[in-house]
Amino acid sequence: MFETNSVVAIYDTHTQAEEAVKELQKSGFDMKKMSIVGKDYHSEEHVVGYYNTGDRMKYWGTLGAFWGGLWGMLFGAAFFAIPGIGPILVAGPLVAWIIGALEGAVVVGGLTALGAGLYSIGIPKDSVVKYESALKADKFLLLAHGTADEVSRARDIMQTTHPVEVAVHTSERVFSGSGR
Repeated sequence: MFETNSVVAIYDTHTQAEEAVKELQKSGFDMKKMSIVGKDYHSEEHVVGYYNTGDRMKYWGTLGAFWGGLWGMLFGAAFFAIPGIGPILVAGPLVAWIIGALEGAVVVGGLTALGAGLYSIGIPKDSVVKYESALKADKFLLLAHGTADEVSRARDIMQTTHPVEVAVHTSERVFSGSGR
């Protein structure tokens, strides 16, 4: 496990998560240090799929425009079907951490591949379980990674965007607070 600082915000809707991404972008936060995770709402009546055309990932689904816009701003994109959580979409460096956990067989006891990816960047198991539960409840996770100062600034911005909860994770301690 390497040392990193992260702030994780939970949002009820994709609109709130998108607002937070835009606020962070406007503030000059490095978009390559942001990740978002969520599920698309789909039914058997709609096509759900993804494909890569050159360097751009495309997604069909109810929230296709939302994911397409985020994938254009953030570094890395993926679709995973995770047992116990279901199909999720991920954008940002968290994609590489999930893949690293899968390829390195670092899946930690009782954690999903997503959980192992989060755990590998220093997020404690009890928080991982909370974040996985939020995803199961169709909420969205927005993560910002970086130096302690960058993460603190990202947390301050996220708190203005009405998250359900925001928590900062460092190798030393966790700060959390309600976003409401």
